[in-house]
Amino acid sequence: MNHYNPFSLENKTILVTGASSGIGKAIAIECSKMGANVIVTARNEERLKETFSLLRGNNNNIIIADLTDERDLDFIVKNLAELDGLVHCAGMTMSKPFQFYSKDKIDTIMGVNFFSPLLLTQMLLKAKKIKRQSSIVFISSISGVYVANVGNSMYSASKGAINGLIKGLALELAPKNIRVNSVNPGMVETNIISSGVLSDEQLDEDKKRYPLKRYGSPIEIAYAVVYLLSDASSWTTGSNIVIDGGFTLL
Repeated sequence: MNHYNPFSLENKTILVTGASSGIGKAIAIECSKMGANVIVTARNEERLKETFSLLRGNNNNIIIADLTDERDLDFIVKNLAELDGLVHCAGMTMSKPFQFYSKDKIDTIMGVNFFSPLLLTQMLLKAKKIKRQSSIVFISSISGVYVANVGNSMYSASKGAINGLIKGLALELAPKNIRVNSVNPGMVETNIISSGVLSDEQLDEDKKRYPLKRYGSPIEIAYAVVYLLSDASSWTTGSNIVIDGGFTLL
């Protein structure tokens, strides 16, 4: 029986950065279930190998790399086949009052969240490793784009910069039919939350601020990314898809 599936990623080769945990891990796994050949990359070898072991199919690949090191970026680009999809998921948070951010700390958060995906994209384009009619997806945030919270000004700045970048990139790459979009999640249940910075009571209180009364799950973000990577979204570019349980409505 022929199963109709407009979201199929069959025969597409997709690179997912930050695939060792959380949203990146979920994206890599779901892409593989949709038939993609998935290349996963991250710094943490042990956790990345765990993600890799959960991927479907036999044509997947793994690259251990630190995206803040240009030599590692170079290594990734040289060792890749042509891509049909690129998902920038590597990211970090760092909470502190604005006046206490040292230049080093600013460089660190902007490096991981903004400069690394920017440089990797640029290098892949120059090396002609991103095919025509392919899709580039940045995992951004509602933070810095639609909302803000105390102590998160630099994280917000990095995500605001990403959203600005995708608008310009979408226009520049449109002649090649390369689409560029972002997904802007609200709070998602990942290791960042379970690290114990906030108590369960504080988290439960925070969840009440969401119209749907809960945080999202990584897989719910992954489904949106699958849509953006698939031919179902062939007329979608320069878009920021908000997935936040209604948080930005309030």
